[in-house]
This record gives sequence, C-alpha cells and structure tokens, in this order.
Amino acid sequence: MSEQPLPAPPETVRSCVSAGLPNHSSARSDEEWLLLELADDELIIGWRNSEWTGIAPTLEEDVAFYQLLADDADALALDRDPAEYRAAPLVQLRFVPDWARTIVRQVLYEAADTLRIRRLKESSDPAVAGLAAKIDREEAYHRMHAELWAERLRGEPRYRDALDELWPAAVAMLDPDLRPEFAAGFERDVPSNTVLRSVERGQHVGDWTELWQEMTLVRRSIPGAAW
Repeated sequence: MSEQPLPAPPETVRSCVSAGLPNHSSARSDEEWLLLELADDELIIGWRNSEWTGIAPTLEEDVAFYQLLADDADALALDRDPAEYRAAPLVQLRFVPDWARTIVRQVLYEAADTLRIRRLKESSDPAVAGLAAKIDREEAYHRMHAELWAERLRGEPRYRDALDELWPAAVAMLDPDLRPEFAAGFERDVPSNTVLRSVERGQHVGDWTELWQEMTLVRRSIPGAAW
C-alpha cells in the first residue's frame, strides 16, 4: 500500500468488504484496504490474461489463462469510477502478443501475492485470517501454473529482459517491509525509492481508461440491473 494517507473507502467498498468481516473489529482499516487491493489486482490481471483467449501459444494455455479470469465480478468490482480502483500498475499493462512479458508478470505477481496473503492469514481477526486461508487455497493452481512456466523459460533472454523491465513494478506492489523478502526470493535488489515511486500503487497507466470501459460495458449498459 502507498505510504501516503489513504482516503476513507467509498461506501460501496466499505459495505462489500465488510460483508466478510465482523463489525467489532477495531483495526480493520489497513486489512480492509489490503483486501481491496488484492481483489482489484486479481480482477485486472485476470482480465488481462483473458485477452490471450484464442491466441495463446497452446490450447492448454488458452484454457488455463481464461480460467485465471475472476468469475464473480459484482458491484464492488464493476460499479466504481476508474479512479477508485487500487490495482497495481503491474497488472494494468496490456502485453498481448508478448508471451514472455505476460509469463514474467504472472511469476512476479504470484510471488508477491503469496507474501501479502500470508500477512492476512496471520491477522488477529479470525474472519480476515479465515478469508485469507480460503484465498490461499484457491491461489494454489495459479502459483503452480506460474512456477511451471518460470522453470521452462528461466534461461531465455526474453524472459530475463522482461524480468529486468517489470521488476520495479512488482516490488512496488508490496508494502515496504515485505519488499526485502520478495527481492531475496529472486536474488535481486530492492530498487531505489525514486524508481519505485514511478510505479507505485494508486497510479493508472497505459490504456487503463479503455480497459475499464471494456470491462464495465455490459454493466453500464443497463444501470441498476440485477445480475
């Protein structure tokens, strides 16, 4: 999360996130935001991965990447203005038709995701910890898929180049105290704060507005409809 103070969550965000959390929690603000960021990242990277449907290198990957798309989009996912999304810049970028960059992003994303899910599993709030444990189980396939491709492509020049390019954005996904552990896992250094600030969460990059319009087109076509 950003080191700058965050505004209060929008009422729709607060009510939806609160559905899985007890009202008596006195310190759920940071966890609430972390859950929202995790959900936004999953939604957007899933949408970007689904753009490979029909054109992935193999039929198996065509199916696999489509299955990474979130299938439970709701009001929280689709009824917000573009500026309200907390998705990291890393997941917003469109990489089709660059398979190497797509795979490297997935590898980096899953490694970072593992650390923040672990943090939520350690929450003193049983509801948060339970929700995180459920998310962790559901993410097992995603991690396995990323690790298989990492082993296959690790020695390829295009893979290494993509890793160099995307490394700062991947590190910037995480809270500062998790970044050293993340970097150690890849035997790399944490980039300088100057570099990280250019790719920190809270910024919208590339063709973000076009992605949001495409993602919410059906939802916006019939305002107020029940889905």
